[in-house]
Amino acid sequence: MAEAHQAVAFQFTVTPEGIDLQMSHQALTEIYLSGMRSWKKRIIRLKNSVITGVYPASPSSWLFVVIAILATMYTRSDPSMGLIAKIQEHLPVSTQCQAVVSAVLFSTMLWLLLIFTMRLCLKQLLSYHRWMFEQHGKMSNTTKVWVALVRIFSGRKPLLYSYQGSLPNLPVPAIKDTVKRYLESVRPLMDDTKYERMTKLAEEFESSLGNRLQWYLKLKALWASNYVSDWWEEYIYLRGRSPIMVNSNYYGMDFLYVTPTPIQAARAGNSIHAFFLYRRKLNKEEIKPSRIPGTVIPLCAAQCERMFNTTRTPGEETDTVQHWQDSDYIVVYHRGRYFRLRVYQAGRLLSPREIEFQIQRILDDPSPPCKGEAKLGALTAGDRIPWAKARMKYFSSGVNKRSLDCIEKAAFFVALDDDEQGMMGDDPAASLDRYAKSLLHGKCYDRWFDKSFSVVYYKNGKNGINAEHSWADAPVLSHLWEFTLAFDSFQLGYNAEGHCKGDVDSSLPRPQKLSWEIPPECEEQISQSLAVAQALADDVDFHVFPFQDFGKGKIKKCRVSPDAFIQMALQLAYYRDQKRFCLTYEASMTRLFREGRTETVRSCTNESRAFVQAFDADVCSRLFRTALEKHQLLYRLAMTGAGIDRHLFCLYVVSKYLGVESPFLKEVLSEPWRLSTSQTPVQLSEMFDPVNHPEYVSPGGGFGPVADDGYGVSYCVVGDCMINFHISCKRSCPVTDTHKFGAQIRKALHDLLQLLSPTQKEPSKTVTQGKKAC
Repeated sequence: MAEAHQAVAFQFTVTPEGIDLQMSHQALTEIYLSGMRSWKKRIIRLKNSVITGVYPASPSSWLFVVIAILATMYTRSDPSMGLIAKIQEHLPVSTQCQAVVSAVLFSTMLWLLLIFTMRLCLKQLLSYHRWMFEQHGKMSNTTKVWVALVRIFSGRKPLLYSYQGSLPNLPVPAIKDTVKRYLESVRPLMDDTKYERMTKLAEEFESSLGNRLQWYLKLKALWASNYVSDWWEEYIYLRGRSPIMVNSNYYGMDFLYVTPTPIQAARAGNSIHAFFLYRRKLNKEEIKPSRIPGTVIPLCAAQCERMFNTTRTPGEETDTVQHWQDSDYIVVYHRGRYFRLRVYQAGRLLSPREIEFQIQRILDDPSPPCKGEAKLGALTAGDRIPWAKARMKYFSSGVNKRSLDCIEKAAFFVALDDDEQGMMGDDPAASLDRYAKSLLHGKCYDRWFDKSFSVVYYKNGKNGINAEHSWADAPVLSHLWEFTLAFDSFQLGYNAEGHCKGDVDSSLPRPQKLSWEIPPECEEQISQSLAVAQALADDVDFHVFPFQDFGKGKIKKCRVSPDAFIQMALQLAYYRDQKRFCLTYEASMTRLFREGRTETVRSCTNESRAFVQAFDADVCSRLFRTALEKHQLLYRLAMTGAGIDRHLFCLYVVSKYLGVESPFLKEVLSEPWRLSTSQTPVQLSEMFDPVNHPEYVSPGGGFGPVADDGYGVSYCVVGDCMINFHISCKRSCPVTDTHKFGAQIRKALHDLLQLLSPTQKEPSKTVTQGKKAC
């Protein structure tokens, strides 16, 4: 165990002559450099905390205020109106220093008061959302003044978390408004009898129990920064006892048409290096705060805090999310073995070429896995309670605990697959479907589904990412993923042979293989968890396709929202596929508010139903426009805190705490989402070059179906000429079929474009020619 010896700083031996002390200079140097790196990070955190704490002012503005006050005192005027003199009376210092010290103290208090006032003003400004409901391209004078004020109070060069203290709290909607919107949302799904019954339940709830629950919810909203997020994380994610693989985790794909290098280790070297560069920028808060595209409005960045060094640990009743401040290594899985790979050496980040060298060492390592190690990851893929019990029983001490701690405290998890994936071969459509399934669940034991994210590198140089959902939502991780893809290809690059650029230090210590002592009882539990996970994975059907006949460019020319257009296409496609309407979930973000996460847009409305049913009628175009406008209104309401589902969910949680039953809330929260949809936004378009390199495009990512008899649909609008779709369903359901539904989506998209622009000719539908069809 050479690695173990290298980690020992000193050894001693007791002899008749005394104690023989042997010091390891290399180990002591490593300890010193590691300590220096840790202290540098602490200093950076302290500095950023000060800068963020005084935002929207700057630390240097304190000196300006002090000089200004001292200058006015020099002219024998008193800007403090007697406060400086009162401070002087209580100072123990000598008379000569009293005036200066009291002036500095007054200046500091004045400076803090100004900061508080500016932050309060900015918070009030960011609470204004009327701009979102104005007609596109027509900005009112009020909004113009508001935009100017937001720019003034936003300060200069904000850090990532600078706006956190100025973001408004998520408001609690009125009970009557939420109930009214809910009844309106279920009307197209119910006949008159069912709707009348639900209306009576809603009225009884609103007039009795609802007001009591609302009082407790408002009390929480006054105390907490967000009345939804902590309960949402706990009850929707962490208390779920079913497998998180497929049911909760989601994935992201590599470039669709290009592979920067066919060498697996080289691709890993560049992108792992890029991941750690992103983490460095994240720790220094050098990443620009996210904003609503095309505006100055900031979004909450709280979810970024747990991106790295984070894992979900299982419990019998509820899981927990654990986050560590730092980690200088990753854990790599290959052919049933786990390796610890340090990415820092002598206090510096390894170069991409050095990481490639270390990854290649793992690929070439002939050692077999320990007994029970090969499929150990299946524990994270199965039910949570057996995993929690096994963790407590078999991994709470000894070598197993040390190895499990190593995985859980790693910056992130890496899996090296022997398979080849991507859009390839004679059937590119089928290969994309296999690629999606591989990223979502793999072999059910070759990922560590509890880590905040796991990166998968395939034999042919393709990669992808699998993410745990409780710590953050997809847009946060997609920002990291887009940065990594772009930095890997356009900043780092590869040499002519496809290897990472630069030199390598061959004296680097080898990656350390983790050791395990898995008893037969634990192996039995691993087998049981694998059986549960395998059945779940086998039941998932996926269809991924890039729609390239047209994109948001032509949709916007028709003066409609691309998202609303796609949602109406999904409504039309689902009705044609199932001959009925269903409760539809579209994820909207509430990051305009502090610690905001998501809200639901109920896309199936009275207006969309009327449009779909009258599709072939003469009034169809007018009904389509009405349905689009309704959807945009619902989306804006959800973004501004006036949604339906999170409010009802929190009222239900309060009722459970109080031990009271609500037939209305119980029925609302038991309704199945047979069509669950989400758009993956493209956030770092400036890092790509769609003009010179249009082939460098990622198809986004996807997730598993929410209902056993429903579909999961993720879509990503890329550039002006492409919309990527990821469709999932259960094979065990006889009435759902991803390929059939995909065909209906394609047809619906063409039909809707034809409806908006009747002269539009239908373009080519082939995947490979699609890049030029737009």
